[in-house]
Amino acid sequence: MSMQITIVGGGAAGWMTALYLNRYFSHGNKPARIRLVESADIGIIGVGEATVHSIRYFFAALGLDESKLLQAAQGTLKSGILFRNWMQPQEGQTHEYFHPFEANLSGLPWDISSCWLSQNEKANERYDLAVSSAAHLISQGHCAKSRLCRPFQGQIPYGYHLDASLMARYLREVAIARGVERIEATVESVDCQNERILSIQTSQGEIGGDVFIDCSGFRAILMNALDKDNWHSYQHCLPCNRAVALQSPLKAEPRPYTLSTALSNGWAWQIDLMHRQGGGYVYDGNRLLPEQAEAELREHLGQFDGKANHLQMQVGRREAFWHGNCIALGLSGGFIEPLESTGLHVINLGVRLMATHLAGSVGSGEAQQRIRDSYNRQMCGIYEDLKQFIVLHYCLSDRQDSAFWRQAARSAEQCSGLPALLDLWRHKVCEFMDLAGSYTTTFTDENYRYVLYGMQHYPQLHFTPSPALVAQMKSRQAEHIRHLQQHTLPHSAYLGFIHQSAKNAQVS
Repeated sequence: MSMQITIVGGGAAGWMTALYLNRYFSHGNKPARIRLVESADIGIIGVGEATVHSIRYFFAALGLDESKLLQAAQGTLKSGILFRNWMQPQEGQTHEYFHPFEANLSGLPWDISSCWLSQNEKANERYDLAVSSAAHLISQGHCAKSRLCRPFQGQIPYGYHLDASLMARYLREVAIARGVERIEATVESVDCQNERILSIQTSQGEIGGDVFIDCSGFRAILMNALDKDNWHSYQHCLPCNRAVALQSPLKAEPRPYTLSTALSNGWAWQIDLMHRQGGGYVYDGNRLLPEQAEAELREHLGQFDGKANHLQMQVGRREAFWHGNCIALGLSGGFIEPLESTGLHVINLGVRLMATHLAGSVGSGEAQQRIRDSYNRQMCGIYEDLKQFIVLHYCLSDRQDSAFWRQAARSAEQCSGLPALLDLWRHKVCEFMDLAGSYTTTFTDENYRYVLYGMQHYPQLHFTPSPALVAQMKSRQAEHIRHLQQHTLPHSAYLGFIHQSAKNAQVS
C-alpha cells in the first residue's frame, strides 16, 4: 500500500514540499499519494522575498524551468546583501559592507583574506572590495549571468528576489500538473490520539493520511494540536519580533542585490523585483510601537505611499519538528529573522531531509523513533547554526544610539559558543575547521569572514607573506574581476533578455 501524505497549508512551504516529495516518491511500484489542503481565505506571509544561492539547486532538483520561474514570479537576480549603517559612521562616512555568495580566490600558499589582513590594507580598501568579484560587479550594475549561462548556473553564485505570492502560485500550477491533489478547504479541527494525528476535519469533510505535514505558518494548526509546548524561543538573543512591509512601483533599474540598512530598533530591507520594490522594517516590538515603526520606515524609504502590512513573528524553533506522524516545516517549524534570507533555505533543507527519512518506513516502534530523532537532531542543529550566524551581525555593532543597539552588542552572551569563537578570531583568521562539525550548509568560514571583517572584527597577524606573493594575489584578483566584467551582463539587460524571450515564445 502506498504512503498517503497530507500537507496543510500552501504558500512557498506547502508547494515546495509537495513538489519535492512528489518528485522523490513518484517513481517505483508504490508512488506516494500527496494531497495539499489550503484555504483561499488565508494569505501568504511574504516578509522577505530574497533567497540564498543554494535555492537554485533545489529548483533545479524539482525540474523547473528557471526562465519561467523568473517570469512567473517577476524575479530578479541577487549577488548578495549590502549592509549599511550597522556600525557608527567613520569620518563622516556611513558604514557599509557587501556580503556576496562567491568563494574567495585561492590556489596560493596564503589565501586572499590573510594577505589582506597581514598587509594591513584595512585603511586602503574595504575587505569585500579586496577579495570579492561580486562587490565590483554590482557597483557596475552587473548580475552573475550572461546570455550563454546554462539554467541555474552563473559566472559566480547567485540567488533570487521573487514575489512570494506569485512564486507560490507558479509552484502550485506545476505541482497540480504533476499529479499533486489540491483540496481547497479550511481546517476546522484536528483529530489526535496517542500523540498521532488520525485525520483532519475540514470544510470539505474528513481527510486522513499516514503522514501529516504542517505548513500552516505561525498558526501551526497541526503541531499545536499535538503539543502546544513544543517551542524553543530565540527572543533572548534575537529580539526582533515584528515587521512592517511596504510596496512601491519600481522607479529605477532593479538592483542585483538586497539592501539591509540598520535603523533605530532593527533593520530595513529593500528588494527590487521586475514590477515593484519591496521595503520593510524588522524591529523589536517591545521597544517600538507599530505606528512608530511604520513612520520610521516611511521616512527611511521616502516614496512608498501604499498601505503598510504589519506582521508579528515568532522567533525560534520547534523542540521537535517531527512529532508522532506530524512534521512541521516553514514557519510552522521555526523562524530566524530574514536578515540573511534563510526562509526558503530551511524549507529546502527540511524537505530534503524529510524525504530521505520518510523513505525508511512509516508507522510506530523503535526504528521509527530513531528516524524521528535523527530528523529532529539535524533540524535543530540547522536552526542553532543559523541563529549563531545572525547573532554575529548584531553583536559586532558599536552603535550606541539606542537601547536596542546597546543590548545587541551583548547578544553573543546568549549564544553558546559564540563568545569563545569571537575571542579566538581576535588572534587568528576564521577558517573552515573553526566551524567543522556544525550543521551549517550555506554559511561557511568565508561567509563568517565577510561579516567579521565587514564589521571590523580583525585578528592580529604577526607573520606576513612576501610583498611579491601579495602582489601576485592582487594581480590574479584584478584579472579575475576583469574577466567577469567582460563575461556578465548588466542586470537590466539580462532581465530584458529573459522577458523578451518569454514574449517571443508566446508570439510563436
